Amino acid sequence: MTTQMQVDDLVTTARGLRDLVRGEAAESERLRTMSAPIVDAMWESGLMTAFNPVEAGGVEPSFAEMIETWIEMAWQDGSFGWTGIANLPSSFAAASYLPDEGFAEVFTANGNHVTMGGQFAPNGQGVVVEGGYRLSGSWSFGSGTGHSQYVAAGFLPMADGEMRWISEGIPELMIALVPRGEVNFTDGWNVQGLKGTGSYDYDVADVFVPEHRTFRLFTTTPLRGSSPAGRMGMMPVTAAGHAAWALGVAKSMLDDVQDLAAAKYRMSDMASLASRPTFQKDLAHHVAAWRAARLLVLDAFTTAESAVAAGDDLTPTLRVDMRVAAVYATDVARECAQWAHLAAGTTSIREGSRLERGFRDVYTGTQHAFISEKVAIDSAQVWLGIIDDHFSL
Repeated sequence: MTTQMQVDDLVTTARGLRDLVRGEAAESERLRTMSAPIVDAMWESGLMTAFNPVEAGGVEPSFAEMIETWIEMAWQDGSFGWTGIANLPSSFAAASYLPDEGFAEVFTANGNHVTMGGQFAPNGQGVVVEGGYRLSGSWSFGSGTGHSQYVAAGFLPMADGEMRWISEGIPELMIALVPRGEVNFTDGWNVQGLKGTGSYDYDVADVFVPEHRTFRLFTTTPLRGSSPAGRMGMMPVTAAGHAAWALGVAKSMLDDVQDLAAAKYRMSDMASLASRPTFQKDLAHHVAAWRAARLLVLDAFTTAESAVAAGDDLTPTLRVDMRVAAVYATDVARECAQWAHLAAGTTSIREGSRLERGFRDVYTGTQHAFISEKVAIDSAQVWLGIIDDHFSL
């Protein structure tokens, strides 16, 4: 397979990995990170760099194409999909926003063959020194770091013991890219679901990071790439990933319970699951809810994308609409997964089945703070006019 692809082939390319991902899912869980065959296939297919700017080997897909690709990846396996929403946006951001010297060091010097993961939350502090920062801190849930050459680490710049501020009430938040060899991994990834994501804890202590290997977390000024996504920033891309991931895992469970229904008989019940009116009604309800959530996500993100493509500002309302869509899709996906798990009966509790793994994965992934009720509350306050904006949205 080639290392490039046309945008139209992106979902098809991801779909071509189905047999491999299914066959490697248990091994990835055992390793607690993506197995080498899957990582290799992501590179060989071009999937690993697909979301990057063209200058970094990508095809700059639209939000609809990103969302559909992530849904497909998460449908195959929750850990595979989660790795996709960790590695692909991380390299997209670095390739889009790094200064030229940093891009040359990280991407060009490595032939664009660079995987990134990590935690963008500002859990570190970077003391301002000549040429860069002395970075210290500890981060949890560094998804995709099991196979990443560079590890992202969010931090607060500190000058003379004080935080730096972009404007009143808005601190400067930065992302550092640290070579793997300078990071101390403390692991800690022993969890209920998403076991195969390599979401390790890690820390660094007084590590020098040059200015050119850092960028602002909330920047919307790309130095590379021509797609609207670069001018929308990391928050919309991350929100699209979370929404798509939840939808993908829920779709896998809905599909699997539907396939199971014709041959599934519950104890002391002479009727198959598929022939029971309650199952039929509930299936219709949850499939419809899933489709509605998917359409909401596509509408919110493509509306914002179209506005930015036309030269308009990404207003607080447009940003809120995307975040709310992601939270809602996550809530719907969790409800669909719960119903599918219950409807499948004992089939869904057997270790190693897709239903069992999907249930564990969805209840792990939906704990993420990015799609929490706090996000919905902050968003509603913008709609209500209680606040004008919230920088974290």
